[in-house]
Parts: sequence; C-alpha cells; structure tokens
Amino acid sequence: ILKSFCMTKFAVISTGTNETEERGNSAGGARTLALTVFFAAIGGTFQYGYNISIINAPTSYIQNFINDTYMERWGTGLDTPQVTLLWTFIVSAFSLGGLLGALLAGPMAVRFGRKVSLLLNNSFLLVGAVLVLTCKVAKSFEMIVLARFLVGINSGVSMNIQPMYFGESAPKHLRGAVAFSSAVFTAFGIFFGQVVGLTELLGSEPLWPYLLASNALPALIQLVTLPWFPESPRYLLIDRGDREACVQALGRLRGGRVPPLEMKEMLQEQQMSAALNSGSSAPAKTPWSLFKDPDLRLQLRTVMTASSAMMLCGNDSIYFYAYYIFLEAGIPPEKIQYITIGTGASEFTASLLSNVLIERVGRRYLLIGGYSLMVCWTIVFTVALTLQSHGVTGMPYLSMACVFAYILSFGLGPAGVTGILPAEIFDQTARPAAYMVAGSFMWISLFLVGMLFPFIVNGLGNYCFLPFLVVCLVSAVVLGRTMPETKGKTLAEITAEFDRKNGRALQVEEPEQYQPGKASSLATMEANSESDHKTDELLGKV
Repeated sequence: ILKSFCMTKFAVISTGTNETEERGNSAGGARTLALTVFFAAIGGTFQYGYNISIINAPTSYIQNFINDTYMERWGTGLDTPQVTLLWTFIVSAFSLGGLLGALLAGPMAVRFGRKVSLLLNNSFLLVGAVLVLTCKVAKSFEMIVLARFLVGINSGVSMNIQPMYFGESAPKHLRGAVAFSSAVFTAFGIFFGQVVGLTELLGSEPLWPYLLASNALPALIQLVTLPWFPESPRYLLIDRGDREACVQALGRLRGGRVPPLEMKEMLQEQQMSAALNSGSSAPAKTPWSLFKDPDLRLQLRTVMTASSAMMLCGNDSIYFYAYYIFLEAGIPPEKIQYITIGTGASEFTASLLSNVLIERVGRRYLLIGGYSLMVCWTIVFTVALTLQSHGVTGMPYLSMACVFAYILSFGLGPAGVTGILPAEIFDQTARPAAYMVAGSFMWISLFLVGMLFPFIVNGLGNYCFLPFLVVCLVSAVVLGRTMPETKGKTLAEITAEFDRKNGRALQVEEPEQYQPGKASSLATMEANSESDHKTDELLGKV
C-alpha cells in the first residue's frame, strides 16, 4: 500500500507552480499519512473483512455446540432445520449489528471526531471477544449471537467513519488512493481470515472460540497506535472551529509544511458553511434533511444506488456458492478450504491494482467498468452451470474461472469506489449523514441477500445468479447516467457537475452569496482576507 501511494504520487504530472507546491509533500508527511492509514484500517475495515471470513471455518463446530448445549439443557436434541435456523440467527446478527453501527456512525463522527470514534469502536469487539471465549464455560450459544451482533456494530461504524477519516486527511491528488485503501484492507481481512481459519491453525474444533476472538488483536493494535496520529484536519476546522489544531494536524500529515491552497480551500468551505448559518458554526445535517434537500437529491440517489448494488450484486453469495462449485469440479472436500483462499486472494489482488489505477483511470470508469464486467461473467457463469448440469465436460472448471473473474471484477471497482463516494460528493456538514444513509442501505441489502439467497438457489437452480445480473446491469446504467468523474476535483467542482446534471447549470452566480456547488468569486476571497491573514500567521508558526 505504501508503494502504491508513492507510485500514484510521482506518476501525477504537475500542471503549475502552485500545484507542484501543494503536492510537494516530504517523506515524513507521506510516512505519517501512510501509518495513519494503516493503523486506522487495521482496526477498521480490516475487521469487517476478517469477521466475514472467520465465521465460515467453524460452521459445523458451532452447530454441534448449539445441539450439544440444547441437549444438555432440555434432554433432547435439535432437528437439522432447527440447528440451521439458530445458525442463521448467528449469521444474521452480524448484518443487524452492522445496520445499527451504520446509524451510530454519523452521530459518533460528529460528537467525538473521526479518530476518537474509531478508538471507541474497539470496545464492541473486545466485549464480543470475551463473550466468545466464555461461551463454552457458560454453555450458552446465545452469547455467540450477541458477540456477532457486537462485531457487526463495530463493522458498521468502521465502514462509515474510516473512509470519511481518510478522505478528509489525504491531499487531493492522493485522496482516491488513500480512501480506496479501505477496500484493500477489507480484502486483506477476508484473505487473512481464510488463512487463519485453516484447520492447521485456528480452524479446528478445540480452537474455534479463539478463532472468533482473534479479532481482539487488531483492536488492541489500533488502541495502542492510533492515538499518536492526527485527527482529521477538516473535522478540527469545520466541525470544531479549531484553526490552530487544524494547522498542526495538517502540518503533521504534510511533513511539517501546510500547503496554503489546501488550507485556504478548507477555510473557504468553513466560511461558506458559516455564512449559511448566520455566522455560526454549521450544524451537521441529519439523514432526513438530506432527503428533503433538492440540491443534494441526485448525490443521495447516486450513493444509495452504489451502496445497495455493492451488496445486492451477489459477491458475498458467490463466496458461499464457491464451495459447491469447487466440489463439483472434482476437488476433494478436505482441499476446498485451500482453494477457497484463492477467492480472497483474488479480491485482495484486484483491490491493490485498483488502488494504483484509481487516480489514473478515475472513479467513474472503475465503478461502471466493474459492474459491466460482472454482467459478462454472470452470463458465462449461468451458461456454465446449465451445461454442467447436462454433464458437459470441462464446465465445472469454467465455473471456477467465473468465480475468480467475478470477484476480481468486483474488487477492481465497486468494492472500493463505493466507500469513498460520500466523502467526495458531500460537504463536511452532510458527509456523516450521507454515510449513515449509505451504510444503512448497504447493511439492509446484505441482510436481505443473506436471508433470500438459499431460497433463490432452491427456486431458480442453475439460474440463481440472474437476479444479480439484473442488479449489476441496472447499477452500471444508472451510475453511468448520474455519476460524474470526481478524480482530482474539488467539492465545488464536483457539486457543479451534479448541478449541470440537475439542470441548474445556467443559474446566475451571486458573487457575494454562497451557493452549494459554486466556487467562490474573487470578491468573496478578498472579503475574507482578514481571516486568511490570521491563517497565514498560524502557517508561519508551523
């Protein structure tokens, strides 16, 4: 990831003296930024991917524990459907916890800040780890349900706050690569969880509680390291109104020198927000106020579509279905766990590649291109499954190839671009609420897919992935029509693009009055010269 930052940094061609000056980060600033990203993500989206994958290995052991516990309590065992139902509660608890976490993320980000919220978020994991470690002693499978619910809350909070933190801390030319690292760590968490879940490591019957509780280690790493790194500069300036703390945090992230253009851009956003609120600090928007704001309606629809499609596209379901595909391909059951690691490695590889490409290709093309490729692979996959059921030679191996290609396409675009959209297309006051809406749609969609997928398989058979084909196709078309390219653009420029798509491009600009999405005029900048002078004094101190 450090290498990808450097590659992206030096690959961008400077177009002017000010641009070069703004991008002239020292090695110390790049190192601080990279370490901030690492220690925030290792206890953030890494945990989301890790906790998705580690639950798969001990499935049969947990089901046996449920049955044995019930037998000891009531003197009779459970039928297989009853055990499956209780197992479904354990799996679904993660999604329900994620939904609650997504709703908590917005208020937490505003009240405590981005960094402190991530630190507080670890408490859910630590309590969950204690519950899992003691469930055998307590002879209570209900403790596993509660533990997975708490782990889901942790994932819901981190999936919203971490991209927000990264997007607000990175320089403009690295904003996409830094924010996309959330997807890289998610994929790495999936891959690492699959490795740790091998029977030779923690995936055996005696060790499964330690496997589920192993998520406490990344949480402890974050608790020890992240407090030493800076808070989001934009949060410090715009939400808390603390200019000096903002300058200090920005200086640390930029190697001791605060880029004047970047600081003035943040001050401009702060002053415009204050102007809209009669000189007072701008209050954070609520999800309801976002839905009522016609100027932000297109942005909100874009985020809702992307977040829902990310889960409704069936990528998580294809992880589930991979076991049966590999079994049909003739791979011995005891070897399938090693082949399954390849699915996690595929998404991890694709996310690394996308991390390098995002500032060259752009967000829009990666997102739409990813869904378009997924449409193609779903068609091939459906044909392969149909021919496989008719005994055509070689079709199981084509199905295997489609699994890897589908996951690669997902990791190349939708997996990472979706998470950074709210940070790029909403301003500071609307961003937490936008992430709440996006996270809610994401977790509700994940819950629906998890609950409905078994019925879809039973009802449609070999055509079970056709609904996902429709989702990918509709998403590619809708996002292609509504989403502008955000690469290398300021918030004002991005908002202006949405204004044009909303038919407001011919509005007359008022030089002295702030309008959402319009860059301020020279007169406005001159009117704020006194504020800029104070900022220059702070820059001089740094």
